[in-house]
Amino acid sequence: MNALYAGVLYVFLSAAGFGVMSIFAIYAYEAGVSVSTLLFLRFLLAAILFFVWMAVKREPLRINRKQALALFCLGGVLYTLQSRCFFSSVQYIPASMAALLLYTFPVYVAILNYFVNKEPLRKQTIGAILLSLAGLALVLGLSFDGVQPLGVVLALAAAVIYSVYFIVGNRVVTGLSPYVTSAYVSLFATFSTFGLALKDGGPDFGFGMQGWLALGGIVLFSTILAMACLFRGIQLIGSTRASVLSTLEPVVTIGFSAMLFGERLGWLQLLGGCAVLLGAVLIVTSQRKVEEGAGAGHGA
Repeated sequence: MNALYAGVLYVFLSAAGFGVMSIFAIYAYEAGVSVSTLLFLRFLLAAILFFVWMAVKREPLRINRKQALALFCLGGVLYTLQSRCFFSSVQYIPASMAALLLYTFPVYVAILNYFVNKEPLRKQTIGAILLSLAGLALVLGLSFDGVQPLGVVLALAAAVIYSVYFIVGNRVVTGLSPYVTSAYVSLFATFSTFGLALKDGGPDFGFGMQGWLALGGIVLFSTILAMACLFRGIQLIGSTRASVLSTLEPVVTIGFSAMLFGERLGWLQLLGGCAVLLGAVLIVTSQRKVEEGAGAGHGA
């Protein structure tokens, strides 16, 4: 198969895997799984599978002290907080809305890059940010009727934390294999989520088969398969194209939410969702042009 088509297929499979994660979470909650137990088991099982995979592939596992500290910050702090916020948000608002709110993260990445990395905000980027924010207002509804504020705050907090994770991650994991990064991020997240579970009374494994099946779906499809396909897709078509194609993720969530739970977004909310995703695409492509311009200037 042509490398471009194969890369697109891998990214679409990754987006589908990530897109159904909140769907699996809802089924897990219905079976009596708590958020803290769900997160602990997700990261524990994912870490085990990642390390087994690397052992089979004979990838080196050694990291230095600085890398270990950086990966702990990524997995034990940022990714844990982001996951906690996002998985908690779908207890209060529809999964489709939570997915769209999460996809405002490119807005915060662009703003953080401006202040932290001194990357200029081009007119296209500013326009894309305004488009995403306008879409966000339509998704939430101008009057906020029927929207639980706590769910909105949690989903937006997940987006902000993920943007910080993105910025920090780009700085500290240079030179590490993405599989090594994922394995240690999952491992350190396991420790943190275990602590959160203890705070909530300890992990509770007394849930039914539906809960275990939903958890298995999150680990296999929404963590291992999704990450592996994304990394392979990036190798074949590059990070910018992969980022743009990954906007399929909330579309998958919206589709499954409608089919399985009867969740329906209004026409204005759908229009707002399109604006949010278009804004995300424009921000990604705009930032790529900035990087290419900076690289060309440096080379000269």
